[in-house]
Amino acid sequence: MLVRTLLFLGAVGLERTWDLRTYTGDALAILTGRSRAYGYFHTERFLSQVAQADGADTFTDGLAQWTARLWRPPTASTQAREPLYYIDGHRKPVYADSLIPRGLIGNSGKILGCRALVLLHDEQGHPRLATTHRGDQHLTVGLPAILARYEQATGKAEQTRIIVDREGMAAQFLADCVAAGRTVVTVLRTDQYKELSSFTEVGSFVPLARDRQGNLIREVAAACFALPLPDQPGASLPLRVALVRDLRRQVPCKPEEEPLRRWDADLDLLKQAWWEDDWQATPTPVAPTTAKLIPIVTTAATIDAVTLAQAYGRRWPAQENSIRDYLLALGLDTNHGYAKTAVINSEVAKRRTALQQRLATLQRWTASARVRYQRATTLSDRLRKQAKARGEVLYRGLNERMFALEEQGLADYLVRREIKERKATIDAELQELWQRIYRVEARQDQDWRKQERYCREQREVLRALEDLTCKEREMYELDNRKDQVMTACKVALVNLVLWTRDQYFPLSYAHATWKRLAPFFRLPGRVTLEPRTVSVELRPFNDRHLNHDLVVLCERVNQASPQLPDGRHLLFSVCPLSDRQRRRQDCARQLWSRRARSETCPRLGKPIMTSGRVYSPGRTVKRVSHCEAQPVVLMSSTVVSDFASAIVWSMIPQMRSSNLRWCAVMASRSTTALFVDASRLTKLLVGHCSGGETRTARNIPGHTMPLPGRLSAQASVSWTTHLGQQSNPR
Repeated sequence: MLVRTLLFLGAVGLERTWDLRTYTGDALAILTGRSRAYGYFHTERFLSQVAQADGADTFTDGLAQWTARLWRPPTASTQAREPLYYIDGHRKPVYADSLIPRGLIGNSGKILGCRALVLLHDEQGHPRLATTHRGDQHLTVGLPAILARYEQATGKAEQTRIIVDREGMAAQFLADCVAAGRTVVTVLRTDQYKELSSFTEVGSFVPLARDRQGNLIREVAAACFALPLPDQPGASLPLRVALVRDLRRQVPCKPEEEPLRRWDADLDLLKQAWWEDDWQATPTPVAPTTAKLIPIVTTAATIDAVTLAQAYGRRWPAQENSIRDYLLALGLDTNHGYAKTAVINSEVAKRRTALQQRLATLQRWTASARVRYQRATTLSDRLRKQAKARGEVLYRGLNERMFALEEQGLADYLVRREIKERKATIDAELQELWQRIYRVEARQDQDWRKQERYCREQREVLRALEDLTCKEREMYELDNRKDQVMTACKVALVNLVLWTRDQYFPLSYAHATWKRLAPFFRLPGRVTLEPRTVSVELRPFNDRHLNHDLVVLCERVNQASPQLPDGRHLLFSVCPLSDRQRRRQDCARQLWSRRARSETCPRLGKPIMTSGRVYSPGRTVKRVSHCEAQPVVLMSSTVVSDFASAIVWSMIPQMRSSNLRWCAVMASRSTTALFVDASRLTKLLVGHCSGGETRTARNIPGHTMPLPGRLSAQASVSWTTHLGQQSNPR
């Protein structure tokens, strides 16, 4: 029974067990088979005991098995098609004073402490399973876990198709899914491709979708894409692509690199004189645009582009709308349980790991730069010595040649010419040697600067590590067992609502949301327990269309004749008219018949109630009616209340010919109703003195006042009208 209380909390409008403190309805009591619903303390204690006994795993496995049996497709379709699952992540924020794992909240775009949920839906949009994790867990980690858990509880299929949003676009994740024999459908991220040129084997575009006027709005073409694997340099994962081109969304083209142009380069020479007084501004040229490209990829070997695009497009109505219209509406974002356990600060640990890796890299680079600098220094010194020695040898030989030529008695110009030629040859040889020295010294200076920069960055990283240690906050991880129990109950409730909608509601409710179905589930009524049947008499709506749907609903339930767990059959019916409304109509009918036989006021010519009296000082008319009832049964005060309401109801025709000034009703000296209106309509304000309440009644003729029972009750109705200008009847 306590499990049913947790299961049906959302159905009666309660978000958490704390709300049971102020709950006064009977729905939970009827659903749990009790005279009164369980209270907050008892229910919360039971929930805590279930969570501490690892009931979350039992509830989760039971939910997977139950949903698999509930939505089990026919055998023929199971053999014809492989199962298809939509898997998505959802984060619900948790506001706590302590630091807890944080994540991106989708609807607000903020980074907050949260719980991460992984949701698994089938092809029809039924939520099959949901699991709760830390707020900083990525979907690529939770997806294999929830799929393995569901297959373990229901039996693994030979092949499984998974459709996930772009958060699952990770190369290693896709490679692991391919190795496990699963087919994944997702969308490429915008940083993984540039344009149409990033794809190969692009086919021709064919129509995909049209608007109501028949205009083409989307087209699709088949293509291929090679996704690089980061852990395996040079390796890639082949993917099949359905390139969807959205013609309604135009994005600017990426222009090729061109030299900068003046802002007025597109204008004529005569219109470029912007400094003139008569210059008129004109719009700049239209920027080139192209249709938005949406690449839907899959790991399957062969695809049909249209089928693949349609399968991924059904993710929004099948999963996103189911989360928004049912799970969130029934309290999926409500948190249960705030017990915490101190854990390693994952955010600080991630930054510390990155800084430590950076420090180790800088130390390794510093050592390498120091070794290269020392080698360059040694090589530079050796080459410099070799160049000097070679230069001395060459110039010594040049001098000896010059002296030998002078001794031979050659002309001076011949000696200078030969010496000049030899000197050019020597300089060219020495220039090559010095150029090599300069290159070595340049590398030496470069390694010196690198070594200096690496040492400076090491100090900066060490400073960052110390600051990180000083600013580190203790992180706490939430205990998700209690929240997982409630999440399983909410998913089970959504499946119950969807199953009831598909089985019993009219066909016009095939895509109805919880907002549309909730009034049917929360209708008041009367439950009659019999040995073989349980009859439920529902109060009708105020709308005839809804009443028609309610009658169809009851007929379909009665035709199916569902059987309760105790063996009794469930029967539904619609109450044609409530008892109070029937009594009110009977009383009004009697009063109208009395008024037909009543006397007529000689001054006004208006009918007088049988028990009434007329006073006519000036132009004011006062009418008084009186009724008494003895306290035989509880209905005594109700009879008086109906009498007062009927008198008020009979005032409506009188008000057509005069302006109502005031009217008062008194019953048992404890309940007073005051009518105050200067128009032909009546607004009833009820002040219930005995209960210490103030209620505002509806603007409906013949409203029934709540009166205390088991007392002698009497009612006097009096009103005063001012005979002014006659008003037209409505």
